[in-house]
Amino acid sequence: MSDESWGRVCNELLKSVGKSNFTTWIAPLRMTGVEDGIAAFEAPTKFMCDWVSRNFADAILREMRHAGVAVERVDFRVSQLRPIPAREVVRPASSAAPSRPQGPEARTDDELPGAPLDARFTFDSFVVGKPNELAHAAARRVAEGGPVTFNPLFLYGGVGLGKTHLMHAIANELHKRRPEMRVLYLSAEQFMYRFVQALRERQIMDFKGLFRSVDVLMVDDVQFIAGKDSTQEEFFHTFNALVDQGKQIVISADRAPGEIKDLEDRIKSRLQCGLVVDLHPTDYELRLGILQTKTEAYRGQYPGLKIADGVLEFLAHRITTNVRVLEGALTRLFAFASLVGREITLDLAQECLTDILRASERKVTIEEIQRKVAEHYNVRLSDMIGPKRLRTIARPRQVAMYLSKQLTTRSLPEIGRRFGGRDHTTIMHGIRKVEELMTADSQLTEDVEMLRRLLES
Repeated sequence: MSDESWGRVCNELLKSVGKSNFTTWIAPLRMTGVEDGIAAFEAPTKFMCDWVSRNFADAILREMRHAGVAVERVDFRVSQLRPIPAREVVRPASSAAPSRPQGPEARTDDELPGAPLDARFTFDSFVVGKPNELAHAAARRVAEGGPVTFNPLFLYGGVGLGKTHLMHAIANELHKRRPEMRVLYLSAEQFMYRFVQALRERQIMDFKGLFRSVDVLMVDDVQFIAGKDSTQEEFFHTFNALVDQGKQIVISADRAPGEIKDLEDRIKSRLQCGLVVDLHPTDYELRLGILQTKTEAYRGQYPGLKIADGVLEFLAHRITTNVRVLEGALTRLFAFASLVGREITLDLAQECLTDILRASERKVTIEEIQRKVAEHYNVRLSDMIGPKRLRTIARPRQVAMYLSKQLTTRSLPEIGRRFGGRDHTTIMHGIRKVEELMTADSQLTEDVEMLRRLLES
């Protein structure tokens, strides 16, 4: 059977099974030949073979017979040699019929129901520094598209530290290096929405088949499925199915797996079995590097604009919240200076960015206090907010409670909630205990003062 004949069969299948079913289930098939009345096909996965055999074998057989092919039955097998390249994926013969496009911007929602990728987020545009060098190296390794020794890759960190940038960079690089790979990037909220939609429309098997047939699954902000029991259940099984097939998974969240409240223990365990990487808050050198990179990019957009010495250093020192705020401040500064026709000076920056500079004044958070105290006493952060009462953990916990009261404006009940949901009387007891010990224990006093200076610097 010629490729042209199979293309005509695909045209008819497209009409009979619909665009979504065709692109998901029929397009990935590769016909290897017709012999002794048996039409043989190869598919990327066993699940796809079983699903197509149960649901579309009769339709394929019928259309092949209508096309004049002498065939008695169809046979589906898993491809043993290699993934089916995009150039060999079946297409309808008519140029008017939809084909399987290439590149992240061309992938349709029917084909892979993921979020659109931002072409600006690449590895070349990601500024690397000490706080994010491990995350960058791990993401680069995954983006090579070959086998990796860690699965999943779990990236976590606060807002605006580069998690989403790295996720998009991985997907963009994979599309460029290996366009035949099925790479699915979406948020945890979109995963949940697709799952609920499949339940409502009684298409749960379609959902399972689609999500388990990808080569790389990337889920952003996974903390949002915490507490959603049914979604967690499906995510757990999808995770296991992909790992069993040797497929790569990349996950991001705003905190480590063990610290995500209401996330099932079995999911936490699976997420921790790979490489867990923390994107640390930016330091001065990294922030300055980001500003210098963005400034070079803006010079082409604002060719006549001058920027005085010390402005970038001032911004890198003052705006420490996150990279998005930092980049937004620079964008506003360049736009303002071009509109008023003035050089970007320190005075102009202070005038233009008054609200951002005021909001970016140093504010110590309870989470930061907990992290610094845990590092100082060499205890795990999860133990500090957990139920353990060993003295080696209880004393640092009380020091963190004391500093939280001294350095933040949070109430005792609010502090208690940040320490694993403890009662405000427990927080009060911890504070009083540290105050009592500091009168007699000079080492504890030195520790507390050093931590205070470190947090306020």
